[in-house]
Amino acid sequence: MPQLTRPAVLQLVLLLSAVPAQYLISRWSGTTVTQRYHASARLLRIWKDLRTSYLNGTAWMDWADQQMSRAKSLVGLEEEELKDSRPIETMLLDNDLEFFGASKKVRSPRPPYVFLRVGDVVMESKGHMVGVVVSWDSELRAPQEWVDKVYSNSEVPKAENTPHYKVLFSGPGSSSLLVAYLPQTQLMRFTGTRPEIPTLENYFTHFDGERFVMQPWLSEMFPEDEKEDK
Repeated sequence: MPQLTRPAVLQLVLLLSAVPAQYLISRWSGTTVTQRYHASARLLRIWKDLRTSYLNGTAWMDWADQQMSRAKSLVGLEEEELKDSRPIETMLLDNDLEFFGASKKVRSPRPPYVFLRVGDVVMESKGHMVGVVVSWDSELRAPQEWVDKVYSNSEVPKAENTPHYKVLFSGPGSSSLLVAYLPQTQLMRFTGTRPEIPTLENYFTHFDGERFVMQPWLSEMFPEDEKEDK
């Protein structure tokens, strides 16, 4: 039995669709040449609209990116490359209000209930993504709007007293970055791997096989995070 190649299939589809198309034009348009011309033009415009929306891979990717962005905002994840973002989302990257681990205050003494350290490789429990801790707060520090969006009313009291960590994750693209602010209850230390995440060199000097070693400026803010628990 002869094999149908992709070009042959395409030609067959075009041939099979030619008669129905002509029939639709004649039924939809009328009897005069001018009416048939305008009907054909309308069909072509409709096809062009479909091709550039539902039948276009780029359009589908754009739509998927929009949905992913909405989903990530619900759990505190946002892409670093945000051009038209709301202020509350850009705060995840940096801010002067000490939200989302952005405080420049020295974290010392380090509370014993803060289990993770800056430089730790971690896995978050919901999506099992692997990231690196770059900051932490001993308790939740975020705008009320963000808190209301992420936590239910019953969860807020516990969340307010739970350590939260700013974590960097690799995004869907090779150069994209995801920034998250997650509670300690959703993170676990993940050893034995070195994740490839953009901008890590801004925070760390190297990976020692277990964790990332902080840059001097970061070590000054988290002086006790370099020490191992006994």
